[in-house]
Amino acid sequence: MSLFNLLGGSLPLIGLSLIVSIALAVHVVRTGRELFWLWIILIFQPIGGLVYFLAIVLPELTRGPAARRLERTARAALDPLREYREAKQACEDTPTVRNQSRLAQAATTLGRHEEAERLYAEAAHGIHAEDPALLLGRANALLELDRGPEALAVLERLPRDDADAYTPTAVLALGRAYEAVGRTAEADTALAEAAQRMPGFEGQARYAAFMARSGRKAEAQAAIAEMDKRLTKLAAQFRKEGKHWRDLAAKALAEG
Repeated sequence: MSLFNLLGGSLPLIGLSLIVSIALAVHVVRTGRELFWLWIILIFQPIGGLVYFLAIVLPELTRGPAARRLERTARAALDPLREYREAKQACEDTPTVRNQSRLAQAATTLGRHEEAERLYAEAAHGIHAEDPALLLGRANALLELDRGPEALAVLERLPRDDADAYTPTAVLALGRAYEAVGRTAEADTALAEAAQRMPGFEGQARYAAFMARSGRKAEAQAAIAEMDKRLTKLAAQFRKEGKHWRDLAAKALAEG
């Protein structure tokens, strides 16, 4: 049976089928799919295109951000070094600032903060010397290495009047750096702001830990109780991370 007969002899439908098939073929090429899909789509119109849409395109359309995030979490749990290996290879092949930053982020995830700090410092040169993402990444690595004064010096290079640079994450790092150098009042202000602006648990947990270390135990206990309430309403796949930050605050309270 010819394509013309299959579509009821309608030339407009044949034209539509060709347009859809071409669009699907472009999708095959742009997404790096196996090239046999091209033959299936173009030779077996319109059935081939329908098969490709149901098998490949539809699952992509129905996978939202939460599903993709869950997939990344599962992949990282099964092979925690995968992203680091791929980032390192990319950096060795093409040592661009983008690839250095990617490797630094992967090193941070693995707790390799000395390596991350070095990579961020190396990437922040020339026109990228004042890049807010590189500065913040390096400052956070320095904070994890207990090098608070250096972290503060880096963070003070961020433009305060630039909303893209002065993010809630940057405010949080600034609060931690202020605490590290003993500027308690400024640390309180910054950490309180971060706790209000950050959507996850980290900002609230770090502020609670700061209050515990500052002798404000009742306030820290109240903040932890609030986190406990939030945890009960959190989806199962995100509860582990939330509990990690809640436990950080509880540990500071117990040690205080």
